[in-house]
Amino acid sequence: MIVLGLILILLAGGAFALVLTEESTRYILFGYTFEFNHVGMFLAGAAAAAVLLLGLWLMGSGSRRTARQRRRLRSARAETSSRVAQLEEEKRDLERKLEREHTASDGDQLVARGAHERP
Repeated sequence: MIVLGLILILLAGGAFALVLTEESTRYILFGYTFEFNHVGMFLAGAAAAAVLLLGLWLMGSGSRRTARQRRRLRSARAETSSRVAQLEEEKRDLERKLEREHTASDGDQLVARGAHERP
């Protein structure tokens, strides 16, 4: 949408530049000759202004849509990053718990072995 809006703005700007640089009301464009009276010039100017406004509107709406998509993407990335950090923390907690259980079970085995060897 942004590119189409830019093309329309350039097209309207080109029309305005063509009108401003010509000294007469006769315009030659792509091999065709156009000659307008006052009403025709007014309508051509109104059409060029409408094209310009349409281009500006397309650029604006395209920019808003792109910004909205970027915000959603940024939010999703932050949420994913937060979830990954939470999962990593849970993993570390479980590893610590497992390490404590291994250490405790190793200590119990040593105590059990010592009790059997005494008599």
